[in-house]
Order: sequence, then C-alpha cells, then structure tokens
Amino acid sequence: MSERNTFIRSLHDVGLAAWFGGSLMGAVGLNGAARDEGGTETATDRISSSGWAKWTPVNAAAIGAHLFGGGGLLVANAHRVATQEGVAASTTAKTVVTAAALAATAYARVLGKKVELASSSDPEDTEKAEKHPVDLDKARRQLARVQWMVPALTGCLVVLNALHGEQQRPVEQAPGMWGRARSAAHFGSGRPAGCRG
Repeated sequence: MSERNTFIRSLHDVGLAAWFGGSLMGAVGLNGAARDEGGTETATDRISSSGWAKWTPVNAAAIGAHLFGGGGLLVANAHRVATQEGVAASTTAKTVVTAAALAATAYARVLGKKVELASSSDPEDTEKAEKHPVDLDKARRQLARVQWMVPALTGCLVVLNALHGEQQRPVEQAPGMWGRARSAAHFGSGRPAGCRG
C-alpha cells in the first residue's frame, strides 16, 4: 500500500524548519546585531524588539502550518501509532516537546512585548508601560533565556522527526508491528512477554 501525504508532510516540515531556523537566527543574529549596534541598553532593546515584532506573524504562520501538518500526519499514520512498537512513545514525546516549545514561544512573546513597551519612545507605549510597570532587568534576563529555549526545543522536534522518518522505513515497520502484536498476545494470555511454551 503506497499512500503519499506530500502536502501535509510539507506543511509539517517547512513550518518546523521556519520555527527552528527563525528562532535560532533571532537568538544569534538579531540579538547579537542589536547588542553590537545599539550602544545603550534601551537602543539595543528597540532594535531587537523591532526585529522580533516583524518576525512574529511569520513565526505564527510557520507554527500553524507545522501544527496543521502534524495533525494531518497523525491521522494518516494512526494505524502505525496503534500497531507499530515504539511509534506511540515517540509520538507522545513529540507532542510533549511541541507543547513545551509552544509555551516557550508564547512566553518569549509576552516578555518581548514588555521589553518593547518599556524601551519604546512612542508616548502611547510609554503610557501603557507606566500603567503596567515591569522589572526591566529581570524581564531582559528571562527573555534572553527563553529565546534560547525555543531553538533548543524545536531542535529536539527536528531530531524526533528524523526518528519518525526512520520508523517509517519498511525494515522498521514489520518488526515493530510484529513486536507490538506479540506483546499484545502475551498480555492477553496473562503470561510475561519472555515466557514460552
């Protein structure tokens, strides 16, 4: 049986590539350039905040594409998740890491918005910042850490994606499904999996 899922796989992979690559480039390139060119902490914050704000809608689209593609692949491969040994565990791991990456991305945006408002020269932003004062040094430190967490977590997703690709190879599928069936048969008979006779 040969069934292709090129469109949803492309959404999944391209979305993840943009999420990982954009977050890594931002943490290394954008933040580094802002530090080099800013001169003062406020100017550095402004440059960095401006770049991240421009990236946010593209990042949101990339994440949406990745999640949509991931959901489609899960539906398309539901039989493998249920019957092939190891696939359910790697799928669960991928789901947990995706949730953590989403949480880190959202938290980075919240912190980034606080720093953006506090460093803005726009009178409206200054007024908003005064209504909701923040510890700017603390927000900067937290933001720097969480901006590195996003590429670390999405990098883990790239590795788990590679594992899923390996599990789809025919040489992996047959033994994995046989192993799952054998485990289910032993479990149903009430005997330990290593028992014979």
